[in-house]
Amino acid sequence: MQSAVIVFPGSNCDRDMAVALETVSGKKPHMVWHGDTAFPDQVDVIAIPGGFSYGDYLRSGAMAARSQIIPALVAAAERGTHILGVCNGFQILTEIGLLPGALMRNEKINFICKDAALVVENTGSVFASGYEKGQTINIPVAHHDGNYFADDDMLERLEANGQIAFRYQDRINGSANDIAGITNSNGNVLGMMPHPERAIDLRHGGTDGLDLFRGLFGN
Repeated sequence: MQSAVIVFPGSNCDRDMAVALETVSGKKPHMVWHGDTAFPDQVDVIAIPGGFSYGDYLRSGAMAARSQIIPALVAAAERGTHILGVCNGFQILTEIGLLPGALMRNEKINFICKDAALVVENTGSVFASGYEKGQTINIPVAHHDGNYFADDDMLERLEANGQIAFRYQDRINGSANDIAGITNSNGNVLGMMPHPERAIDLRHGGTDGLDLFRGLFGN
């Protein structure tokens, strides 16, 4: 399987994401610039990394959502390509409508940078297939705008459809229903605020993120 990482001006986790993808798949991912209009042929996984695309001007992900690569990303998602958006990538996915809701300023208006305990809520998607339902994993977070919001009707649909992949064990940033990550209704798009690519090496503090990438590549 071949993967790609989209790089925006202000991305700062693109190399971390590339290392994680290569570690599990054994293949270097294509690094796709935001100004490109297409992905290489035979790309099975597309990752949108964390960072501060366009300096978070206007609001996080708003300007990146107007980049030239976005129509190709939407088309890939509609074809069933697996799309992983982490942190700023999650924000971008909500801005372009591939995922519902929005990411707002953290409840206490502070930047949060620490390991977070997540509960695996649903293992029905490939992203969480390497975990057990109810399992607790530790994944780093680093965000200022990670407070997930959706109206009550949407929250009910997300819960009923099993689209909540990960939930914070403790109240961290004010996210509705303690949501840390959600999938689309088809299960091929995942957005999450915590950084699984930063949890693939014991020398960096833990390996709880590895199973997400293993599930993604069917390992």
